Amino acid sequence: MTAGSAVQANLSFGQQTRSMTSASAKRHLAKVPAITAIFWIIKIFATTVGETFADFINGFVVDGYKLTDAQGLQIVSAIMGAVLAMLLVIQFAVRRYIPVIYWTTIVFISVAGTLITDNLHDGLGVELWVTTAAFGALLIVTFLIWHRSEKTLAMKSITTPKREAFYWLAILLTFALGTSAGDQLAESFNLGYALSLVIFAAAIAIVVILWRRKLISEVTAFWIAYILTRPLGASLGDLLSQPNKIGGLGLGTTVTSIIFLVGILGSVVYLSVSKRDELRA
Repeated sequence: MTAGSAVQANLSFGQQTRSMTSASAKRHLAKVPAITAIFWIIKIFATTVGETFADFINGFVVDGYKLTDAQGLQIVSAIMGAVLAMLLVIQFAVRRYIPVIYWTTIVFISVAGTLITDNLHDGLGVELWVTTAAFGALLIVTFLIWHRSEKTLAMKSITTPKREAFYWLAILLTFALGTSAGDQLAESFNLGYALSLVIFAAAIAIVVILWRRKLISEVTAFWIAYILTRPLGASLGDLLSQPNKIGGLGLGTTVTSIIFLVGILGSVVYLSVSKRDELRA
């Protein structure tokens, strides 16, 4: 081999190596955001919108088309389910975490989780303690199968379609479970929205303390907090939107939804520009 041929071969090898490294990096880009303070802020905003926006849409359909509550729930659930399916297809198709796609999906999966519980309880008459127990059991089974298959439930490990599928299934179940547990506490136990909000906030504070003292792992703390922020946001949404006579502040579902949607939009724009929540596994 001549000197020129050797140099050309080395250059070609170097280009192939860089190409393989680049492809490997793309495959290992996490599809979810880093866990920061703003992550939890947007998550609570999204859970609040999930509660109030679902109520707003359902009320609009029922009043506008003179339907029963059960019929309205079915129609709204079909529409929201179709939108969520489309968003999940887009989310799976992209190769990296994109704030606007990810958080839009979170908002609609929050709405879907609320509607699942509402359909079972309001539409079919299933008791809230039953739905709470059922969603809790399904979530535990999902975590067990996920961990057995992938050996981790960490956010930073969401780098493959299989792990992402487990992740979004778990997310949907946390929203359905949180809605059911929140309604159970606020309505069935007659504790009211404000006291329920305080209880769930205190529970999250306890989780943080346990994690900081290393009594529970970071992954365990994350998922417990993730579940608890759903009824926290739902209690906040109901407290703001529901009439005064049943313990709310009377802002209505429209105003409350707009407030939190604007908050989500502003936060997502900030993250899209700053890229402060990008996570590489």
